[in-house]
Amino acid sequence: MKNKIIIASVALSLLSVGCSDLSERVIDESMIAQTDNVISGVVAPAYGPLADAFTHTKNFGLQLISTDQGILPPRGSGNDWYDGGKYIELHQHTTTTGNAVVKDTWNAFTLLLSRTITAIETLTPLADTDNEAKKAVNEMKALRAYYNMLMLDYWGIVFKKDSSGETSTILRGDEAVKYLESEFLSVVTQLDNSNTPGRISQSVVHGFLAQLYLNAAVYRDPYGTPAFAAADMDKVIEYTGKVINSGKFSLSPEYFSIFDNDNHTNKEIIFAIDQRPALTTSHNRLAYWSLSGSQYPLALFPKANGTDGPAITPDFFNTWTQAYGNTDPAQADARFFKENLAIPAHLQNLQGISPANDSNHYFLVNGAQYQPNRGILRGIQWGLRNSSNGQPFQKEGDMFKVYPMTEQRDGYTKYVNHVIEIDHEDPTHKDYADGFRVLKYQFSSSSDTGRNKGEADIVLLRLADIYLMRAEAFLRKGNNGNALADVNFVRASRTARPKVTPPALSNITLDLLYRERGFEFYWEYSRRTDMIRFGKYEDSWTSKTNTDVYKRLFPIPQTAIDGASNQPGYLVQNKGY
Repeated sequence: MKNKIIIASVALSLLSVGCSDLSERVIDESMIAQTDNVISGVVAPAYGPLADAFTHTKNFGLQLISTDQGILPPRGSGNDWYDGGKYIELHQHTTTTGNAVVKDTWNAFTLLLSRTITAIETLTPLADTDNEAKKAVNEMKALRAYYNMLMLDYWGIVFKKDSSGETSTILRGDEAVKYLESEFLSVVTQLDNSNTPGRISQSVVHGFLAQLYLNAAVYRDPYGTPAFAAADMDKVIEYTGKVINSGKFSLSPEYFSIFDNDNHTNKEIIFAIDQRPALTTSHNRLAYWSLSGSQYPLALFPKANGTDGPAITPDFFNTWTQAYGNTDPAQADARFFKENLAIPAHLQNLQGISPANDSNHYFLVNGAQYQPNRGILRGIQWGLRNSSNGQPFQKEGDMFKVYPMTEQRDGYTKYVNHVIEIDHEDPTHKDYADGFRVLKYQFSSSSDTGRNKGEADIVLLRLADIYLMRAEAFLRKGNNGNALADVNFVRASRTARPKVTPPALSNITLDLLYRERGFEFYWEYSRRTDMIRFGKYEDSWTSKTNTDVYKRLFPIPQTAIDGASNQPGYLVQNKGY
């Protein structure tokens, strides 16, 4: 018991060193206070900053806005969301070494790495005599390898370091791939094979190994044309097979339930950021970021609204229409849209109706049951209405009135109408509503501001990705039959709404598989990585024409370069910056 008390005080003292601000200390100490034992108290800080690292102004923004899926132009006369042009740079592939999203994500990931090293260093002395400590050391080594794989994916480097007192060795290319491979393989058989999504397990590491082998050709030569080795593809098939054959996971019949507030027990999720309300670090930003600022998803919290952030590009939307032809994708694919708010037929025609004369053009809902539609949102939106932001919603008795939503900005009032056109190019652009929006994660029912108190776990690895990674490995080896079977197995699994279960594909190619990954994983954390692997990242799309291959990797922040200036040649800037 004496040793464990010492560990606790060492861990707390280490946490207080290097914290960037008071809020970080509060986050970590609140997590430690919730743990049942000291080992959990040491491990918790290595997971603790994940939610912050994967928020919209860091990893989520970096992964999404740099692709053909997400675009975030300045909005309104005040240039809301301009933010020094950081999102425009990401989208147009003109990113500079001072870009705030890149810098903040780098800082978040390096903090995560340092936390795993602290945990390993603290627990290793106990590992010989304490089996739980030994398990925790292996878990932290796997988590360190995962964080390093993110660094390799984004910046092309890995930090090899075993103790806080030594200087990291920087690895690139094949050397980095081999190091990560060895790190994962050294611990995978020593881990528990539970299916608790918020913790590293054998199945999680099997999934990480599959990701590593699938992307290894890109990681070895980030600027060239990937040469996908058959041996790597065999490993992808091997490790995805281990996850599938474990029997611990199953595909979700309702696609959007993967992203519901109670998704912690969803059997499709393999690894996620635990965001249950007991954690004070939780946030709702993946739900609120794209929604109209006039959308108030919670009847009980009149200040919780969207923020008119990013929209999907016309280019990405058109991949859906090209796939389904004359059929609206909302009527063909359960992943595109889920109608939670059915507009009565007699109210759907808005001809002659405007905000000036629509006081009686509403229907009633029970506030506790009110849920906005999910998926890709188009056209005029309906929702709760208040006279001004933060005021009580209009009601009839105990029931809430649902109207066509209105924008009240810059001296005008009109309906919120999400149209497909959106770009960075119009200098007179003032319309907040432009662009089709995405509500994939359920809006947290506890969030009193719309930003805080996220209930849904943030999904980082799920079973559909395991199947589609295996399909890609089969396809790159020339086994089209097995690849098609895996793709169609995922499509056929979305049976909760049978009328929109995606139909089976009759054939499969790399382009069709790339399109399928877009349909399955839009608005998650994989598009940039997929685009590079499939050779699409230099393509042109809305407001982006740059074809520079050196933009596949982000610049190492200038602040990091400057911080290492006392060791000349240690931290070298990536090419093209």
